[in-house]
Amino acid sequence: MKQILFIVAAFCCMANVFSQTVSTTKKQIKMKLNAGIITEKLPETKIFYTKTLGFGITFENEFYLLLHTPDKAAEISFLLPDHPSQQPLFQKPFQGQGMYLTIEVDDVDKIYQDLKQKGIKIEIDIRNEPWGDRHFAIKDPNGIGIDIVKYSPVKK
Repeated sequence: MKQILFIVAAFCCMANVFSQTVSTTKKQIKMKLNAGIITEKLPETKIFYTKTLGFGITFENEFYLLLHTPDKAAEISFLLPDHPSQQPLFQKPFQGQGMYLTIEVDDVDKIYQDLKQKGIKIEIDIRNEPWGDRHFAIKDPNGIGIDIVKYSPVKK
């Protein structure tokens, strides 16, 4: 009986140490995501994101453009295709399908009105969803759908 209690106690201690190690390890991992799009349309993309959406330029050279949101909370990058400085994995251009971006904002109605006044084509008109989102969508010069949304809890 003492052996069984000892084994159970040892197992519990080891499980506790393991769970602390795993949670400590998780806390130490720091990640930052930067989506990148390979496109021939660097000038048009730069104008769209800076003039239309108010993004800033973090870094730019003749083949690469790194932009940040107005509050600098997130970044997105654009790269010319077939650039000799890049490995083959990063050379094929985006084909304009199968990708979207979501931009969460505090005042979706204001941004909707601002973009309409700028003459930006609205792809999906502003609407309320049953799950609480209020959003609309536009497209960037590369054909990427951009969902501009205000997340809200569902009203019951």
